[in-house]
Amino acid sequence: MTSKERVLAAIGHRQPDRVPMDFGSTTVSGMHVSAVSALRDYYGLPRHPVKVFEPFQMLGLIEEDLKQALGVDVNGVYRRNTMFGVPITDWKPWRTHQGLEVLVPGGFNTTTDTNGDTLVYPEGDLTAPPSARMPRDGYFFDTIIRQEPIVEKKLNVEDNLEEFRELTGDEVASMKADAEVAVRDGRAVLAALGGTAFGDIALVPAPFMKHPKGIRDITEWYMSTTSRRDYIHEIFSRQCDIALANLAKLHAACGGMIDILYVCGTDFGTQTGTFCSVKTLRDLWLPYYRRVNDWVHSHTAWKTFKHSCGSVDRFIPSFIEAGFDILNPVQCSAANMDPTHLKEAYGERIAFWGGGVDTQKTLPFGTPEEVRREVVERCRVFSRGGGFVFNAIHNVQARTPVENIVAMIEGVREFNGAAHA
Repeated sequence: MTSKERVLAAIGHRQPDRVPMDFGSTTVSGMHVSAVSALRDYYGLPRHPVKVFEPFQMLGLIEEDLKQALGVDVNGVYRRNTMFGVPITDWKPWRTHQGLEVLVPGGFNTTTDTNGDTLVYPEGDLTAPPSARMPRDGYFFDTIIRQEPIVEKKLNVEDNLEEFRELTGDEVASMKADAEVAVRDGRAVLAALGGTAFGDIALVPAPFMKHPKGIRDITEWYMSTTSRRDYIHEIFSRQCDIALANLAKLHAACGGMIDILYVCGTDFGTQTGTFCSVKTLRDLWLPYYRRVNDWVHSHTAWKTFKHSCGSVDRFIPSFIEAGFDILNPVQCSAANMDPTHLKEAYGERIAFWGGGVDTQKTLPFGTPEEVRREVVERCRVFSRGGGFVFNAIHNVQARTPVENIVAMIEGVREFNGAAHA
């Protein structure tokens, strides 16, 4: 099979020739820039500063030579701007707190405060209030909440819709150009087109906007899903209208080149439970997820990808009913997320993209042999009958030993070799 055939077979619940693998196609299936740099050294690839294509989490771009070394089966098409509202272009040098030389987008502008923390600015505008902070010993950025005082009578839905608008012709053309590049080498193409992430808590504070208005405090937003539900419904409804118009434009331009649509990264789970009830999920989110997924499945051949961390076992039936084809990151370390249970309960109705190794304990703190064993066992459980694309549980974090990352890759190869010997 080609990489594309392999991935499509897996997410179509058919047994592929081997377990397909994804690293780097999305902002939730990537690697910290330090891990990417270490892997390039390990495999003896040409040394040069790694590009940070997602500076909020400091994710490194996995280039073609490293994709080949790892055996990656998926290419990503990313949104044109970073989480800080600057285009992913015009690369320039930057140094991390740990002294690693990297490349960042040209509009990525920072300052250092008196504590030694790094502050980053929306749209690269140093005259605007900073929108995120990296502690002086940190590895990624934390959002700075810039909530203006809320006057209940003056709340305006338009303020929480400011970042949602119809795409311009130039933006569509740029996405098409990226898709044309992504499709060339026979890998499956996963595209994040934007605008369909209803209530994604990483986006609510709007670190990409200079002066965000509306409800922008995380705690206030969560309370509003109960106390201002009509307001949230109106945001989601109008956001959905805009998103569907944009999907139509993008499908007309590059639909045949895309295989999978990254719909939403809204997290619903914690380590031990969920952020809301099943009833709230179904009342507030499910109608809009269904509209997006129904449009996609009616007009395209795309499969739809839902990311949600945490213990979401009791939400999976609703995700399936909403029309999602794929669940990521499959956090098996959370409560009630046992791999065997997930596969037996839902494996014929939704594909698992992730869950391959625990990035909180095993991958960063285990031995290479412990990593290898966990990877082989997860592949054994999840890959039966298809329905599985290997990825770690969310992004590979900074300070993960490169020997363990290599053991993860070798574990997948070992399983594939044994399964098809």
